[in-house]
Amino acid sequence: MLKNFNGRPSLATVLKASTVAGITAAVLATGVPLEITRSYAEAVKVQAPAVPSFANVVDAVSPAVVSVRVENRVNPVSDNNNDGFSFDFNGRGFDDLPDDHPLKRFFKQFGQDPNDQQGHSRRFGQNGPNGGPGGKGRLRPVAQGSGFFISEDGYIVTNNHVVSDGQAFVAVTNDGTELDAKLIGKDPRTDLAVLKVDGKGKKFTYVNWADDNNVRVGDWVVAVGNPFGLGGTVTAGIVSARGRDIGSGPYDDYLQVDAAVNRGNSGGPTFNLSGEVVGINTAIFSPSGGSVGIAFAIPASTAKDVVADLMKDGQVSRGWLGVQIQPVTKDIAESIGLSEPSGALVVAPQAGSPGDKAGMKAGDVVTALNGETIKDARDLSRRIGAMQPGSKVELSVWRAGKAQPLTVELGTLPIDQKDASADDSNQPQQPEAPASEKALADLGLTVGPSDDGKGLAITDIDPNSDAADKGIKEGEKITSVNNQEVSSADDIVKVLNQAKKDGRTRALFQIQSNEGSRFVALPINGQG
Repeated sequence: MLKNFNGRPSLATVLKASTVAGITAAVLATGVPLEITRSYAEAVKVQAPAVPSFANVVDAVSPAVVSVRVENRVNPVSDNNNDGFSFDFNGRGFDDLPDDHPLKRFFKQFGQDPNDQQGHSRRFGQNGPNGGPGGKGRLRPVAQGSGFFISEDGYIVTNNHVVSDGQAFVAVTNDGTELDAKLIGKDPRTDLAVLKVDGKGKKFTYVNWADDNNVRVGDWVVAVGNPFGLGGTVTAGIVSARGRDIGSGPYDDYLQVDAAVNRGNSGGPTFNLSGEVVGINTAIFSPSGGSVGIAFAIPASTAKDVVADLMKDGQVSRGWLGVQIQPVTKDIAESIGLSEPSGALVVAPQAGSPGDKAGMKAGDVVTALNGETIKDARDLSRRIGAMQPGSKVELSVWRAGKAQPLTVELGTLPIDQKDASADDSNQPQQPEAPASEKALADLGLTVGPSDDGKGLAITDIDPNSDAADKGIKEGEKITSVNNQEVSSADDIVKVLNQAKKDGRTRALFQIQSNEGSRFVALPINGQG
């Protein structure tokens, strides 16, 4: 061992020994060891910022959320498939699968179609007295969704599309209890339905509706439901948009929620952090069939009124104006002298309807209802539909360049009506016009007399014209221009000349087709 001049071990020797032993030596300035201790690295620890937890919300609301199992009478599938049809899976028929294939065993047992975007099951077998809906086969699950208690005595809210194919319903609570449920009522127009279970005196945990006025884009929300049959699943996200129109009907006014919502979540609630229902999950944006993080929920304000009607009467009574309407585009607004493209354009009032009796005419634009501005056609449909039949409403309509008041007593929306407007699509198909035609070159149209003498048949159209760009087609009919009836090309030219004198750059054409009537604004003399 190396020693220093006074006979003690050298510092180098001590450090070498310390390194070999895996210890650290604390030394004085003279190099004499003072204390030897073991040294260990500390575990990583980060002081994370506080973030909201959804645990309290989930604990409170979970007992109120249920899985909804829908059953129907389905006959077993015959091996030779003579009584039904085959399931196509990636181009292969059901019978093409080997007998020991797990998919074939599964489909035989449950008749489930994994490609069904709503989580429903396809029914294999023959429809009619002995199979399909209303048949004599035994009850089998055909769909599964979600729902929630809205009252302590067992009323459950879910989607209409969840229960629409069912004959029997079972609600499964979060603790696994299965309860037979009865369908109280459903409303296809808003995709809502109400079930009722008999708790035999038991009081159920239930939830309340949130106030839509307090729901803001960017708010945290929690979706609870039964995706893919996995009951009690919780996902979180934010309200990413309001007032979404997804093309499902005239009452579209969805909340867009950015959260993982999948098949089976349908009918389930989306909560705010106070445990109130802000919306009912009803649709997802899904190019692949699975969640991409964008869901659509029926807002609480819509659901609250509809559910109340279903609980009371089993059906929803809606106000009815009885007119076919369409949006007011910028071109249409300019053609009729409106300062901005808002309101609902009346295409045609249905004969004998409340709107017809009140004097509404094709070409009118409804700009206000009871003093409140109408944004667009959907806005008018929703507001009229939310009113009780028999109500008297004050409308402001734009007609012939000025606003006029109209009082209308609303009727009751017929069951077979698609929405609050009239369906005026049952018009006879117009044959091609006779050879005597006159071209309206500036518009790209060739017109001729119609067989019934009303309006002008469109016999040819320039594919490069504005009229073609607006969707006008050969075989359709022009019935009016700027709300004036026309029966010849000269009539059209006369109206267009007057529009030019009035300083208009566009004219409003009423077009009749087999699908109904609509208005299209076309530029005069090629002005765009």
